[in-house]
Amino acid sequence: MDVTRRNNVTTTGNPRERAVVLAHGFGCDQNMWRLTSPALVEDYRVVLFDYVGSGRSDPSAFVEDRYASLDGYARDVVEVCEALDLRDAVFVGHSVSAMIGVLAAGVAPERIGALVMVAPSPRYIDDDGYRGGFSAEDIDELLASLESNYLGWSAAMAPVIMGNAERPELGEELKNSFCATDPDMARVFARATFLSDSRDDLKSVKVPTLVLECTQDVIAPREVGAFVHRAIPGSTLITLDSTGHCPHLSAPEATNEAITAFLASLR
Repeated sequence: MDVTRRNNVTTTGNPRERAVVLAHGFGCDQNMWRLTSPALVEDYRVVLFDYVGSGRSDPSAFVEDRYASLDGYARDVVEVCEALDLRDAVFVGHSVSAMIGVLAAGVAPERIGALVMVAPSPRYIDDDGYRGGFSAEDIDELLASLESNYLGWSAAMAPVIMGNAERPELGEELKNSFCATDPDMARVFARATFLSDSRDDLKSVKVPTLVLECTQDVIAPREVGAFVHRAIPGSTLITLDSTGHCPHLSAPEATNEAITAFLASLR
């Protein structure tokens, strides 16, 4: 299979420089990085892609067994890196993609040499001594609502996830992105996302890592950012002066500044 076609891979920027792979979150696609790419293209090779079931990926490639866990998405990331012969790339993952990046780096450490985790969460469900932001009942209700009426769920949840109520166009964009995703494929990705527990995987991270959190985020509260930072030795935690779960859209200048400064520190 042509992996670049499967995942609608696009590359921009300087092909002679280090690759930066931008990975979108649940219900989104590579267009969500349109405010970040321009800050990178002069100094880096920028790689964008859509997970199978999202954006303009090849829907015929969807196999539920493969994508029922985050491991399947991580395999796709590794295969994209292999197809482009990327080595020592910087993987920038938003939301669930931050954990997908951790898994991919564990499988192919020669391909991924640094991580940027934007609003990450290794586990969404609260546990003893851990606050993920949701009870098990919360997640059960969220998934039941998503599976029974995906479009209704998207309309209700997108503004909550995005935050920034004074800028309703941001929530509208996220809603439109959710609604453009195939509901059956979204159901599988949602379960893989919200029922995942990648806390132990954080301990295996050996590469330079930047963790970006927002001051207020209903999906990944600040306790989660602190947990991720503590779990990854040597990681850097930056709290952006931004609300909501998508700072690359709501606060692109601050997000880009943090990312580019981290990239510069790797040179």
